[in-house]
Amino acid sequence: MRPAESEGVRAMLNAVIAEGLTYPQAAPLTPEGFASYWLKGDAFVVRLGQETEPVTASKPLVSETSEIVGAFYIKPNFPGRCSHICNAGFIVTPDVRGQGIGRWMGETMLALARDRGYRAVMYNLVFETNLPSLKLWDSLGFQQIGRIPEAAHLPDGRYVDAIMLYRSLLN
Repeated sequence: MRPAESEGVRAMLNAVIAEGLTYPQAAPLTPEGFASYWLKGDAFVVRLGQETEPVTASKPLVSETSEIVGAFYIKPNFPGRCSHICNAGFIVTPDVRGQGIGRWMGETMLALARDRGYRAVMYNLVFETNLPSLKLWDSLGFQQIGRIPEAAHLPDGRYVDAIMLYRSLLN
């Protein structure tokens, strides 16, 4: 992600945080808070475009003016001796949800994480009510390795469990 894109992605993330259904934060992130949370590893944006040729490292993207419709990060989930296990976070704008952008980001994240030397991916808090996310990660080979009872307090007052997910990148 380019520095000029960070404010737009922060606004997207803050909108998702305000929804209160998928991220643990309860308040909008300041620019500093966003940088500390989202930009500690590798960060990427997804833009809509009209490309007819494949995206490559030498020809990375359509245009800097096309609309950002999604973003994700990859960073170590733990420090030091356990830093070979990464974590990733994803956001997709509401108007394009359900159109395969999340799947594309998930598949891309798995390849990028492997290329960066990570040996596994772990998600710490996938709310049990986030069924599209749970379905996606299941289809991409993630295993449920734990459940945290009543981990998330949703805007409607309910407390819901969070699922911990894991996938090896060695296969």
